[in-house]
Amino acid sequence: MEFRVRAPELKGRGWLNTGGKALTLADLRGKILILDFWTFCCINCLHVLDELRPIEEKYGDAVVVIGVHSPKFEHERDPVALAAAVERYGVHHPVVDDGDMHVWQQYAAKAWPTLAVVDPEGYLVASMAGEGHAEGLSRLIDELITTHEAKGTLHRGDGPYVPPPAPEGLLRFPGKVIELPSGNLLVSDSARHSLVELTPDGETLVRRIGSGVRGEPFSEPQGLVQLPPRVAEVAGYDVVVADTVHHQLRGFNTATGEVTLVAGSGRPWRSAVDDHAHDALAADLSSPWDLAWFDEKVIIAMAGIHQLWWFDPIKRTVGVYAGTTVEALRDGPIPDVWMAQPSGLSASVEGKRLWIADSETSALRWVEDGVMHTAVGQGLFDFGHVDGPAAEALFQHPLGVAALPDGSVLVADTYNGAVRRFDPASGEVSTVDSGLAEPSDVLALTDGTVVVVESAAHRLTRLAPGVVRRVDGERHKTERPPSHLAPGEVTLDVIFTPAPGQKLDSQFGSPVRLVVSASPAELLLAGEGTTTDLSRKIVLNPDVPKGVLQVVAQAATCDVDAEFGACHLTRQDWGVPIVIDPAGPDRLPLILRGLDA
Repeated sequence: MEFRVRAPELKGRGWLNTGGKALTLADLRGKILILDFWTFCCINCLHVLDELRPIEEKYGDAVVVIGVHSPKFEHERDPVALAAAVERYGVHHPVVDDGDMHVWQQYAAKAWPTLAVVDPEGYLVASMAGEGHAEGLSRLIDELITTHEAKGTLHRGDGPYVPPPAPEGLLRFPGKVIELPSGNLLVSDSARHSLVELTPDGETLVRRIGSGVRGEPFSEPQGLVQLPPRVAEVAGYDVVVADTVHHQLRGFNTATGEVTLVAGSGRPWRSAVDDHAHDALAADLSSPWDLAWFDEKVIIAMAGIHQLWWFDPIKRTVGVYAGTTVEALRDGPIPDVWMAQPSGLSASVEGKRLWIADSETSALRWVEDGVMHTAVGQGLFDFGHVDGPAAEALFQHPLGVAALPDGSVLVADTYNGAVRRFDPASGEVSTVDSGLAEPSDVLALTDGTVVVVESAAHRLTRLAPGVVRRVDGERHKTERPPSHLAPGEVTLDVIFTPAPGQKLDSQFGSPVRLVVSASPAELLLAGEGTTTDLSRKIVLNPDVPKGVLQVVAQAATCDVDAEFGACHLTRQDWGVPIVIDPAGPDRLPLILRGLDA
């Protein structure tokens, strides 16, 4: 007997991109639905938005994508912030505000991002975690179209998306800023897919670089770095741009206005890279978010894979600088450290330290003499606005950082709407300014003034000098529903079913890989490490009441019965909150990709 599961109703706090209408599954009957569980801080969720764009274009009369925004950070629960994010990232489909995580729980989601597919009759037919599912989704949609056209249950036609009014203004969600030798400011105007040069007052347009249309030549650019003159002379350009959604770096010659591709194949990263130098143009990058000149190279905040990479403009090579792709917080000698979506970089004035805004751990970190340290930050799920001793202070998803001449550091504390200051000499964190609209970068100019990119206000703002105050704010912890598990031996099962038309690809060894760790480490008595099996016995410590189980799984597949079949890699990193419960189950299933057979 075929077992079919009815899709739960989409009951949220409100809807966006529907002209004010609250949608129900009944309104959507006859369409193939793709439910995209996302949160706007999550770089992997942003990758999935880009993967869904061509699917929406190809199957627009048969498929409706519904964004289900289930927030991680407190700031993301704000409906105004969500509306801004929907515009910022060009989300052109309806979005339900799942601020209380009700829809998340109803669909048993455990990771950002997660996709669920509902057929035209309202039955849940597929669930998949992580990114890289575009090819499999297309095959599944083709099968569903064939089946439901034959049954007469597919209703083609326009979907429920209602576009918002077109915005105006000089800037739209600017990302990063640098000061040019002329004193002018160069800004990445991210939502308009271009660079903007402004006069030193930050208000008068000198020129716009790029068409303002996605992909010509930029797609949501972010980080910028000025090369030393001796390097620029050889390279042929003086500014490097992180072309984030293209997964590339571009060189910009400020004298001629020429823009050239200097690194990145354009394909998003999908597999491990060794510690050797690689040809820059052939390498697969992943959402480069910020850039800094350090250790005689351009350092790249590779937000999409939780690493730092380096780029040599003269040798035209790239390689891994720090990080293992595990999304967590762990210090030590580089490269064997853990980060979580590094998004801001700044080298100290004397060039000895590289400061890092590690956004998903809400942390300020630095590299010195080949070792990574954490100044402020406690992990993936602890955040807030608290000043004082660094060990107790908290940020909330910072995206920018600026090293000052006196050795202190300013942090664009994005989701707290603040600029914060860390003083290494005293070990204290203070608030310099607050009430800002999602500050995404901070820059100390040569005249000593400080400019903030106030991204959600679409402007640059100068800080009042000398303002420092203490904030005894709130501490927050991400309240995702935890998994209750029995102490002792537990079976961890990662469920993976190849997409239609694909099979596991074992031509280069085992097609699957599973990496397990925990925070705190004492949570796991056994089962930590890497194996080539998606099922594993782990042993949970009964003396550790709760923690986070970190699971990274990947599976390699290839097309079946194709002369030159494409290869695919599906990968997901789960941070699963765990509560030890004597009455809890002894099995933890995680869906990498599953189908209702």
